[in-house]
Amino acid sequence: MNNMNLNSDEIKYQKALKRVKKIKGFYSHLIVYIVINTMLVVSNSNNSSEDFWRWQTFSTALFWGIGLIAHGLSVFLPSFLMGKDWEEKNQGVNGKGKTK
Repeated sequence: MNNMNLNSDEIKYQKALKRVKKIKGFYSHLIVYIVINTMLVVSNSNNSSEDFWRWQTFSTALFWGIGLIAHGLSVFLPSFLMGKDWEEKNQGVNGKGKTK
């Protein structure tokens, strides 16, 4: 769809739809992270109970968790830091939008 042919409500709807898809993608990522890492930790605990607290048991969860945090920040932090209207207010800076 071309943004030039859309009215204001349609543009807002498209932006909201895009935001909902990003949030849904993050929560899907979170669920997969929890399920897979729970299975890995349980599997490692069943194999050797005395070596449960070793690095290999939690390294996947740690590094994947860093990626999950980055994903969450990319989804939730921009609107938190810059506000909901930041993009609309600054569209005129790059010449694509009308200055208010």
